Amino acid sequence: MRYRCAVLDDYQNVALKLADWGQIAADVDVAVFNRPMSGPDEVHRALQDFHIICMMRERTPFRRNTIEALPNLKLLITTGARNASIDMAAAAERGITVCGTGSFGNPTTGITFGLILELTRRIGYEHARLKSGELWQTTLGPDIEGKTLGVIGLGKLGLRVAGVAKAFGMKVIAWSPNLTPDRCREAGVEYATKDDLFRNADIVTIHVQLGDRSRGLVTAKEFGLMKPTAYIINTARGPIIDERALIAALNERRIAGAGLDVFDIEPLPLDHPFRRMANVVITPHLGYVSQQNYQRYFPDIVENIRAFLDGKPVRVIK
Repeated sequence: MRYRCAVLDDYQNVALKLADWGQIAADVDVAVFNRPMSGPDEVHRALQDFHIICMMRERTPFRRNTIEALPNLKLLITTGARNASIDMAAAAERGITVCGTGSFGNPTTGITFGLILELTRRIGYEHARLKSGELWQTTLGPDIEGKTLGVIGLGKLGLRVAGVAKAFGMKVIAWSPNLTPDRCREAGVEYATKDDLFRNADIVTIHVQLGDRSRGLVTAKEFGLMKPTAYIINTARGPIIDERALIAALNERRIAGAGLDVFDIEPLPLDHPFRRMANVVITPHLGYVSQQNYQRYFPDIVENIRAFLDGKPVRVIK
């Protein structure tokens, strides 16, 4: 049979350029979707006839209702090694093979510090002023050297962020539900309780996965503990922070600002308050969007499809 393959959410229109799709051309017709779909109904209508679907991370979720609405789906591929937006039980019940891909490095680290530097030194703001014809500088931002960075989550990414912070001359403290003082000593950072981290950090950055324990991890209580000069950075997942509490803290100037790469609803609605707030820096979920990552994602996708067609699937997620 001839297969139909949908490549979803290729916003940069690079999917077909970054891999050799000729490896599957004799067996597969590929259609690329470059824009977000409006919701489940549009997803179900658009993807009815596809046998293979390639996801870009969690941009289009595959919950049970979506999986059950796609009768021809046989192979679902996500970029990355895991994807919490896929209902794996529903896929297994339907006999759908789910595969992942490799990735490159820790590109979210750069986005984390880009947000930190924009909030403190206002590089992008001053760039835009100069480009628009303004004469010279207006801001007086704090240097991050000597400041305290509070890292929530000291896994692979949290460790990388801590290392970069130390290179900037920052003091690093860390907390997460499972983190121990011994683990912190091994990493060369100081252990803190959750409350002490929020009290003492000049910048808080979040690097835990979204799950039942981390949803709503940062609430009005935590914002009440922070210094009025402190910032919070979220490059993990939007629902880890209570969004209403964050908006209130920013509006009331109880904290100095926030740098956000992730949101409760993505793409961020055009009328969202974050788009209008002067003390918020926002980016459109760029954490994993790097050339090197994409150069790994798409060749692996093609390899996954070829292996599936040959009856020997690889990188299967169970």
